[in-house]
Amino acid sequence: MKHKWTLESLKPFHNKSIVTLLGIEFTEIGEDFIVARMPVDERTHQPFGLLHGGASVVLAESLGSIASFLSLENPEEQRAVGVEINANHIRSVREGWVYGKCTPIHRGRTTHVWDIRITDEEDRLVCISRLTTAVVDIRK
Repeated sequence: MKHKWTLESLKPFHNKSIVTLLGIEFTEIGEDFIVARMPVDERTHQPFGLLHGGASVVLAESLGSIASFLSLENPEEQRAVGVEINANHIRSVREGWVYGKCTPIHRGRTTHVWDIRITDEEDRLVCISRLTTAVVDIRK
């Protein structure tokens, strides 16, 4: 990642957002990865008591979007916005936590592509996702 952000310095980005609403917590930032966890509970269940696929996609896009932001050359003048996301749901989860780890596939000047793997508490693959973001200048 380009800039030395900390987990604490990222918290204000998520006040009053879907990240807070779903209970997503960023837990680790590394040189080429970011990790977050999300509870599997009434906030993230579908009607039959399983983790909602859309909640997994929210976790994936949240991870990839923050990873793109952390990779910007000039975060005061640029933003990274989602262009496309896909997700394959592999395993169901009823309770506990799921963990997402985001790593780069491509970090170019105008686009970033991210691999996000979501696992359960036993490190079994729950969902695999790919997010493409566009790097755009902030309109003034």
